[in-house]
Amino acid sequence: MASSASLLQAATASATVFSPLQSRRQPAPQLNLRCSVRRRRGISLAASSAASPEVQEEPSPSSSPQASDLSAIADSVKVLKEAAKTRKVPAPEVLSALSNIKKAKLDTSTFFETLGGTESPGKTWMLIFTAKGRLEKGQYFPVTAVQRFDAAGKRIENGVYLGPIGCLTFEGRLSWKKKILAFIFERVRIKVGPFGPLEIGFGNDDGREPSTKDPFFVWFYVDEEIAVCSRQRRGCSILVQV
Repeated sequence: MASSASLLQAATASATVFSPLQSRRQPAPQLNLRCSVRRRRGISLAASSAASPEVQEEPSPSSSPQASDLSAIADSVKVLKEAAKTRKVPAPEVLSALSNIKKAKLDTSTFFETLGGTESPGKTWMLIFTAKGRLEKGQYFPVTAVQRFDAAGKRIENGVYLGPIGCLTFEGRLSWKKKILAFIFERVRIKVGPFGPLEIGFGNDDGREPSTKDPFFVWFYVDEEIAVCSRQRRGCSILVQV
């Protein structure tokens, strides 16, 4: 997800692309984010499970993390929120914070509701930063990419918006299991300039529930301001709620 070109390539290759959703309001180039950092209550760390994504266990509520661990997590969240707000935090600092979050093994029980809301049309998020591979490199995402997750309706919509040039959006269905959000895109909409959108179906309307055999995201952190995830466990991305 290092560039808009690679993002569009992924989409056409699988007919289930990482595509943005039609948000309830147009994403603005300047975001007015509330990035105050406050200590999260109920953060719990658990031992890493060696199970596959389908059977990975939830973190144990009885885990008792060290104060130093919680402090490191809070510091990392602070860095990521500052990066989301200003886009000025140096990439190495962002990558280090992402690494800490990925290793934290937080309690994920509230992630889906926080990510997709309790009623349709859900919540809208904008992609801010992407990292490659094992987080060796990363950059602020250069174009407007927006994702809408609807937890109640089990729908997903991803899109790339290029201002007056047009936009490319994908829509489909999703499923959630533990911290994994799998999805199947059913259609793509292409809009060029002032012309109305052209819609193309992928023939994936059979109602089958998405699984890890389909494209999926793994979520490492979600609150009301930012979210951290990876695609198929590769790389890492920061999204901000808009």
